[in-house]
Amino acid sequence: MKQSSAGITLAPPMIYLIFVLFAWALSTNLPLALPWPRWVGALGWLLIAAGLGLMLWSAAVMFRQRTTLNPFGQPQHLVTSGPFGFSRNPIYLGDTLIYAGVGLLLGSLWPWLLLPALIVCMNQGVIEREERFLDTLFGAAYQQYRNHVRRWL
Repeated sequence: MKQSSAGITLAPPMIYLIFVLFAWALSTNLPLALPWPRWVGALGWLLIAAGLGLMLWSAAVMFRQRTTLNPFGQPQHLVTSGPFGFSRNPIYLGDTLIYAGVGLLLGSLWPWLLLPALIVCMNQGVIEREERFLDTLFGAAYQQYRNHVRRWL
């Protein structure tokens, strides 16, 4: 019997939101300020815009391919074009750019200290499960795609 979903337990945007809120709470209650120059705020907004742009581009490609954006759903097609041609997870890459942008805006060391844990949570809690699921669904086509396109960048 084939799986009907990847078996993830928490939606990836919620994982990012939890880490952003935790970084903000730590920054507020146990400050580890970074003395950024003024232009770093603009870079933060630029990263947020780039992350949103990458996510929208990815969603548009998935929509055109008539496959689900829902991480709990079952994809109808293996998407390998557009941003999926350089990253197997461009939406999560976009989420990470947004997280980095927020981290710059917070002006705190906490988002950067939490970033490795966030990446581990995403890799082990979401991406590896999705990869096993896609391998089950698409077999050799997915294996070939994995061999040519990196997980993140």
